[in-house]
Amino acid sequence: MPSNERRYVIKLGCPDRTGIVARIASFLTEAGGWIVEADYHSDPDTNWFFTRQEVRADSLPFGVEELRTRFAEVARQLSALSDWSIIDTGVKRRVVILVSKEGHCLYDLLGRVHGGELDVDVRAVIGNHTDLADITRAHGIPFHHVPFPPGDPEGKAAAFAQLSQLVDAAKPDAIVLARFMQVLPAGLCARWAGRALNIHHSFLPSFVGARPYHQAHKRGVKLIGATCHYVTAELDAGPIIEQNVIRVDHGDSVADMVRKGRDIEKVVLAGGLRAHLQGRILVHGNKTVVF
Repeated sequence: MPSNERRYVIKLGCPDRTGIVARIASFLTEAGGWIVEADYHSDPDTNWFFTRQEVRADSLPFGVEELRTRFAEVARQLSALSDWSIIDTGVKRRVVILVSKEGHCLYDLLGRVHGGELDVDVRAVIGNHTDLADITRAHGIPFHHVPFPPGDPEGKAAAFAQLSQLVDAAKPDAIVLARFMQVLPAGLCARWAGRALNIHHSFLPSFVGARPYHQAHKRGVKLIGATCHYVTAELDAGPIIEQNVIRVDHGDSVADMVRKGRDIEKVVLAGGLRAHLQGRILVHGNKTVVF
């Protein structure tokens, strides 16, 4: 990355009040920081302030660790506590992908990585089946098989323990559930809070359980959508990152609807992951601000 393209991305959320923008701007100005992008949002419902700012790394006389140390005092003055972070775009972000049998989301993500559209380091793909092992290894990425024995609570707990060890060893910035058909236990949801992303179709809560596309087809649904969200202990109810829809009509078969649903899932998951890795998402409670 050319030196003038490397950025330090500052995210901060804090109680709203006057003078926040001025305090951050004066800190960066005094340090010689060259701001190339700045976004702000004041939420009157929660009285919370959100900001994301990009600073040219070569404009500062010190590195990102020193910036974090100095900015910590600004965050303390603004009562941001732990609700702030600084990302160095010169450091490639690490990703672990969890899969089962359906491959459309994994194929899409690997294609985007291979084509340079997602400039990330996929540290591993972990699956509870081996169906996607070959395509993963064809991209030069390690694949780990962690079977989840059905009807065996102790075996499933042991599988999640093995899964968490593999994930945590990679120190990922994002854990992507790319149609991973296992429900993460509450402990992992808490440990990976703000890093684990999932995708689900838009038919919830109307069409739950198996064969949702068949249910939607019988009801004559006209819109198919997908939601990318952070994973929480409450299934499919985490903070929403990205959503989109595509139209269907009476002429579409169930197979057509499944195909269109997969198309929209791929786009939404990739968009949500990109926003997360670029530090464009701030979470407050169960609500997100996406700059």
